[in-house]
Amino acid sequence: MIELVFTRRYSMAHRLISGLSPKCATPHGHNEFVTVSLAAVDEVSLDHSTNMITDFASAKGAWHEWIDDHIDHGFQLSDKDPLLIWAREHGQSWRIIVTPGDPTTEMLCALYKAKCNAFLEANCPVLRCTTVRLEETPTNTVVFTGDPYEHLLKTEGKDHWWERPDMSTHDLD
Repeated sequence: MIELVFTRRYSMAHRLISGLSPKCATPHGHNEFVTVSLAAVDEVSLDHSTNMITDFASAKGAWHEWIDDHIDHGFQLSDKDPLLIWAREHGQSWRIIVTPGDPTTEMLCALYKAKCNAFLEANCPVLRCTTVRLEETPTNTVVFTGDPYEHLLKTEGKDHWWERPDMSTHDLD
């Protein structure tokens, strides 16, 4: 099997309010690396005229744009965080990423995998994201290979931001 692997670096801020990590209840930031591994939906041979599964621009274009223009320097908040009220009133220019529950590295991996697959379905349907690796710090990394919907909301008749192949990062509007 051939995998295409793409890495992006971005800066972010978040806070965790569940109480499991009291130190992380204070807004703070990280410089993170997110790596996605993409594989063909069906076993395919290389196209011998190009020797590629698909062109890299189709495979990574929307994903890289989303990370660079909407996730980088974003503030990740739980959908239950009272700071969302303040952000709605005062932070129109903020890049807000709203997660179901605390924006942990584990949750972000599931959200990123779902979002990456939404982009691929729309722009490059021959590929699917198989793995998301998110390095929060040089000593803390989460690798996600499962079904993101085992951890994410799936509401009949409603598409959440992580299910749409657009540049959204929340459903506040």
